Amino acid sequence: MRTIMTLLLLVAACLSTNAAEVAVKSKKICFVAGRESHGQAAHAHGPGLQYFADELEAHMPAIETAIHKGGWPEDPAFFTGADAIVIYCDGGRGHVAMKHLDKLDKLAAAGVGIGCIHYGVEIPKGKPGDFMLKWIGGYFETHWSVNPHWTADFTTIPKHAVTRGVKPFSMNDEWYFHMRFPEGMQGVTPLLSAVPPLDTIKRPDGPHSNNPTVRQEVKARLPQHLAWVTTRPDGGRGFGTTGGHYHAGWQEDSYRKLLLNAIVWIAKGEVPADGVPSPTPADEQLSAYLGQ
Repeated sequence: MRTIMTLLLLVAACLSTNAAEVAVKSKKICFVAGRESHGQAAHAHGPGLQYFADELEAHMPAIETAIHKGGWPEDPAFFTGADAIVIYCDGGRGHVAMKHLDKLDKLAAAGVGIGCIHYGVEIPKGKPGDFMLKWIGGYFETHWSVNPHWTADFTTIPKHAVTRGVKPFSMNDEWYFHMRFPEGMQGVTPLLSAVPPLDTIKRPDGPHSNNPTVRQEVKARLPQHLAWVTTRPDGGRGFGTTGGHYHAGWQEDSYRKLLLNAIVWIAKGEVPADGVPSPTPADEQLSAYLGQ
């Protein structure tokens, strides 16, 4: 009788362990990468998201990933079970979500987190912009936002789950700024903010280059928000970040950690106390992703 009872207890323990593992492995991230457009060293959307997926799979056992490169996936089953969707692509009218706004909105309404990186935060004003504002809390609006290359000094980092383990840093990138945010920043929490130098407003006015409002704010030395998160009224979460032009930028430990943390957070996963672990990638490691 004892032997039978022991066997039953062992079986129950195994079933309990397997159930716990299934419960833990419960966050699915779907990455959608646009086509590369600036050569291999910049706007490397597929390689960049593949690198993030590999780092999450390697260091976060509770996360599983799926990735589609080259545009929007034709098979809607790709998003089955998604807890978050991360988009890294060229923006404007060529944004991968432009022909799928209603589909993406239904996913967001169901609680799926949405994150957009670099040019992926730009989408046309109007219905697309309104959707993006709702999904991630802000977006690049032409004739309002600008896209200069400059070195941003992040001297202070606010306390948030997404900033765990993130330290002050400086980084040169094509940091878009003067994003379109909701009135009063309602529901939006800035995570990376910096004051652009005066040379960012030397270009003539244009849809991406400069405008009177930007010129006035830069001269007034007003901080600009370059990465942010939002919690939507429906309970879903979103994030946006304007950096990410250079593939080599993922070597910056604090910026890489911020993005990995944000991806986990919008999926409603638990961000580790020190942030998502990820060793600094060597040049050779990052280069190996190019062309994938």
